[in-house]
Amino acid sequence: MPGIAYDNGMSEEETKPTPEEENLETPETQTAEEETQQEVDELSKWREMALRTAAEYDNYRKRCVKDREEFTKYANRSLLEELLPVIDNFEMGMQMAAQQGTDSMIYIGMSMVQKQLADFLAAQGVEAIDAAPGQEFDHNVHEAIMSEPSDQPEGTIIRILRRGYNLRGRLLRPVNVVTAAAKEEAAEQKA
Repeated sequence: MPGIAYDNGMSEEETKPTPEEENLETPETQTAEEETQQEVDELSKWREMALRTAAEYDNYRKRCVKDREEFTKYANRSLLEELLPVIDNFEMGMQMAAQQGTDSMIYIGMSMVQKQLADFLAAQGVEAIDAAPGQEFDHNVHEAIMSEPSDQPEGTIIRILRRGYNLRGRLLRPVNVVTAAAKEEAAEQKA
């Protein structure tokens, strides 16, 4: 009924919760703690994602630096590959000039140019591959153009047809060689 006040016999101070009752968890306080825990979990998830992204970026940056160094190191490879046949022809010219005499002015001038070419190649990181008749064939640095019957063991280098070169430890051009074949194979091929 309106306007009628009911008295339960307690004063206003007695109806206030006691400190022990205030510490009891209510559904509102439970959800606030759960929300706080969810926010902490989400924050740690984002922190972990940021750390992973930073690590991936650092790896990417290192890979780019390595790729750039690699590119710079081998950037002139195609130019050097085109220069090698010129050097081959120059060496053949040196052999012809040597037949006329090593004291001729042509030979002396050509040997000066040959030294300059060798110095230039060395400055670019180009090294001639050591190969000599009697060595064992190595498919990593040799290219067998043909094989001939020989008294030497099969797979041994008989002749060098064209010099090979490395560029800073990488194969620029293989050595072209003639290898030894077994004498029986040669007899079978003729028959």
